[in-house]
Amino acid sequence: MRGDRVARCAAAWALVAAASGMLGCGDDEGPAPYGPEKTEILTPNAPPLPGESECRVVKTTGIEVPSAAHVGTCEDVAYETNPPAGGNHWGTWAAFKKYAMPVPREVYVHDMEHGAVVLSFRCADGCPDVVAALEKVFDEAAADPLCVSGGAGPKARLVLTPDPHLPTPIAASAWGATYTATCIDTASLAAFVTEAYGRGPETTCAAGVDLEAPGATPLCEGS
Repeated sequence: MRGDRVARCAAAWALVAAASGMLGCGDDEGPAPYGPEKTEILTPNAPPLPGESECRVVKTTGIEVPSAAHVGTCEDVAYETNPPAGGNHWGTWAAFKKYAMPVPREVYVHDMEHGAVVLSFRCADGCPDVVAALEKVFDEAAADPLCVSGGAGPKARLVLTPDPHLPTPIAASAWGATYTATCIDTASLAAFVTEAYGRGPETTCAAGVDLEAPGATPLCEGS
């Protein structure tokens, strides 16, 4: 049975492999483990974003996630990394899409548990160049056969959201991995998406809650 599943996955993957080689076939074994925690620092030849003194990209993989429990909706969770690399979260996860409103961390960490990569940004007065760069990475990511099977659902398990609590203007996160950047470098960000995609402890593209849908009820009072 597993051999048949791998064959089906390989056939589906052949249709999208030319895009970027993103993981996400949903194989029983999943992607290979990261191994020990590792941090890589890059200094791309790009101008630093406003308020930053240098162009610096920091990617960390193999981050240990000690707990992945559901907590009560609206309960605050303190995460050990910024952005979060996993941990406890609410029972709700967000629909895989681009958001103009901040998705609560306790919600998007649940998306990460399902294997998603979250692209996030921090800017007080609007940053169209940053948003455009993240949208480009989002749009050019390879389709995930797990999501597009049957013609329904999103293209991939990706979330794009503002996050006012980030330490840098640009960030990305997935289960066990983080990316922060003080400049726009779509090449390293796209590479992070490819490497970190589909590594959550659960493999599903099940529809989440569209927090921006017309008439949507806020998860918490004042949110």
